Order: sequence, then C-alpha cells, then structure tokens
Amino acid sequence: MPSDVPDAGYDLLVVANRLPVDVALGDDGEPTWTRSPGGLVTALAPVMSGADGAWIGWGGSPDLELEPFEVDGTQLVPVTLSQADVERYYEGFANDTLWPLYHDVIAPPTFHRQWWDAYQRVNKRFAEAAAKAASKGATVWVHDYQLQLVPKMLRELRPDLRIGYFHHIPFPPLEIFAQLPWRRQVVEGLLGADLVGFQRAGDAANFVRIVRRLTDLTTRGQVVTLMKHGRVDRHVRAAAFPISIDSHAFDDLARSHDVQMRAKQLRHELGDPKVVLLGVDRLDYTKGIRHRIKAYGELIEDGRLSSQDTVLIQVASPSRENVGAYQQLRDEVELLVGRINGDFGQVGHQPVQYLHQSFPMEEMAALYLAADVMLVTALRDGMNLVAKEYVAARSDDRGALVLSEFTGAADELQGAVLVNPHDIDGMKDAITYAVHMDQREARKRMRRLRRRVLGHDVTAWSKEFLAVLTAIPARTDHV
Repeated sequence: MPSDVPDAGYDLLVVANRLPVDVALGDDGEPTWTRSPGGLVTALAPVMSGADGAWIGWGGSPDLELEPFEVDGTQLVPVTLSQADVERYYEGFANDTLWPLYHDVIAPPTFHRQWWDAYQRVNKRFAEAAAKAASKGATVWVHDYQLQLVPKMLRELRPDLRIGYFHHIPFPPLEIFAQLPWRRQVVEGLLGADLVGFQRAGDAANFVRIVRRLTDLTTRGQVVTLMKHGRVDRHVRAAAFPISIDSHAFDDLARSHDVQMRAKQLRHELGDPKVVLLGVDRLDYTKGIRHRIKAYGELIEDGRLSSQDTVLIQVASPSRENVGAYQQLRDEVELLVGRINGDFGQVGHQPVQYLHQSFPMEEMAALYLAADVMLVTALRDGMNLVAKEYVAARSDDRGALVLSEFTGAADELQGAVLVNPHDIDGMKDAITYAVHMDQREARKRMRRLRRRVLGHDVTAWSKEFLAVLTAIPARTDHV
C-alpha cells in the first residue's frame, strides 16, 4: 500500500471528462452552475444522488480552478483544464482523433503527437485526483474514451482500488483500431481496470481480439489474464452492459398534464399536419442527419409523402463547434434543409422545421408525444438514448420508431423498424412503412419496446455493472 493513501475518502468515485454541471464564475466571483446535457449525466445523476460518493471531472470552463463542492447531494471534485488542454486533449485527441476512429472512420481521424502528449498529461491529472479522493479499497468507475489511460495510471498509484471502466461509444474492430499510432498504450491503459464494460457484445469481442493481437496476454472468453513475475497477478473481464435512461421518471414526465397539452399545442402550431416525423440528435456526422433529410426530401419529391400534410422536425443541438468537421456539417445540413423548404414549402408551411438548439426535458417529452414517427438513423452509435426516451414517453402505446441497425439500441429494442441508414432507398421504404403502419401493429410494437425500456432502466444498468465490479475480490496483498 502506498504511504500516501488517505485515511478518509470516498468509497465510490465516478471519474468522467465532465462534471454533471457546467461551472462558471459569476459577477461576484463566486462559482455558479447549471446541469450539463448529455447521455452520461442523464444516466449517472440518479446513481450518484443516492450514493455516498464523489464525481471527478472538468467543470466545462478552461483555466477555472475550484475547490470541491456539493450539488444535489453529490460531492463534485473539479479537475482544471487549461485552454491548451481543451484544444489538444479534448477538441484534438478525443474528438478529432479517437471519435472518428472509433466511429468507423466516417470522417478521417487526425494523428498529432502533441495531442497525444496532452491526452497523457490530462489523463494523469484525472488519475491523481482519483487517487487522492478514494478511500482504502474504494470502488472507482472511470467513464469513456477521453480517459482510457486512467485505469492503468490509477492502479499504479493505488493498487488497493477496485477499478471499473465503461466505454460509452463504439469500440472498433482491430482493422480500424490498428491505425492508432498509440494503440498499445491505450490497450494497456484499459487493462488497468478490473472490469471493462461496453454497450454491445460485439464491442467487447473487438477489445478482446485486439488484446490477443497486440499483447502476449492470455485470454479465455471475455477474461484477460495479467501476469507478474511469472505468476497470475489478476484478471480483467470485458463484457457488455447496455446503458439506459431514467425511464420511469421520463414516463411520469410525459404523462403530466402540461406536457400533454404542450404536445397538442406543438401539432397545432405546425398546422395540424397528418404526419409528424421527428429527429433529435447532437449535430454530429455520426448521427446520419444528412442521410435522413435526403431520404425525406426524396419521399416528398417522389410523391410518397405529401409536402402539405407532413412535417419533419429536426432538432440538432450544437456540438463541438470549434471542430472544423462540425462547422462543415452544419453548413451542409442547413443547405439541404433550405433546398427542401425552398422547393416544396408554401406560405405558412415548411416541410422541414430545423432547430439548431437544445431544449429542456419537458419540451423534449412534448416533442416525442407530438411525433408519429421517430427517426434514429445514426451511421454509428454506441447506444442512442434518444430512442429510449421516445419509447419511455409513449405511454399511449402509439408512435413508431425507425432505428438504425448500427446503434447499440438496435440489439435491445425489438419492435423498432430497423434500417441501414447508408441505404437511402431502404430508409425511404422504412419511413413509408412506419408512417402507414396499422394501428394494431404499432401498438403491439410499442408495448414490446416499452417493456424493455421500462424494465431495464439506468438504475438496473448501474447496479448490474457495480455488482459485477464489487464482486471482484479486494486486493488484500496491498492492504
């Protein structure tokens, strides 16, 4: 046991790139915070509010040094990032190297050694913060691709800890991952964990295959065996733990009178069209927004959907606006929307309602209720919680979900109309099928979807992961 292990600390730590709040300094010099958007925060906030633990992460503003503070019963431990860290570690290596590489190279990844240096430096900072905050034998849950080196770094600092890691985005096959110049260092970083979780079984299988190929370690099924001085040191398990949402809370929200009335108001504001289609995404090239809008435009042009009776609402929340590929995507999407509305719009009616902004959950629930068909057509997605939110909102057992087979959600949501988003003609057929689906079939499909989403919520997900992690024997040889 290292001599600097704290006598007191937290028994459960979440380590993530971001805190569950965005922090800024007010005019009086005191920190102010607002709850952060995003799937990870949505998933873990209920877990942490009920646990005696702490959340380590960046507050969202560069060069802002803060002492730990408490929000909604959760202790938050800020990690400071400089403007250079944000540019090189976050916008650079995480989002311009790893993100496109892990999403099937839909956009070409960029490899810069300076970015890799920053990634190592920041990961070390997170590991040191966790080592300082964890009690003896604590459980530490590290999250996502920004922090893949933290498990190994943390284990070297605190070998007494149980360490879990969860990968929220896809994990690529060997043939793609092998392009990364620092592939072995990333694999070794992840192997610092006792349990490495993924969204899909295929992602876990990719990881184990990569371990076999890039290391000389022994693997058996999902288990990797690490040796030390010629003897077995420990085992690392890789497994699928599909993430979910706080589905019962979302169901309750969508049943509220205000949300129900807002859904009716939205349809009225749209001119009471016969069919409302809905897409809700971060503005990201992995989400298939261009493919979806293109398919919709062709359906109108072909006469298979009426431009007067149909509306597509596309919510595209701002994302990574300092990254060039995202700026280009926004220009392309807005050009496509403008072309469709210019060709087929009328005074007082536009076939596409494009909203480049974020909305509170109450408004999102109303949009889900107002939509006849939900379009989730990502080219590649770890899970996609929007699909689950739509299902959780539909207590009326109405609506249809068109879902890309390249999302993690496709493994679970039996009852969706599955589609290959690269196949524009196939997507057009799927949208048409969903629009004209028999009401009895639609109800049958939605009930099946709701059984899954309400039966396996975020609490079940976190309990399942933590149960497997905490069942791993403590490292008594370090205590």
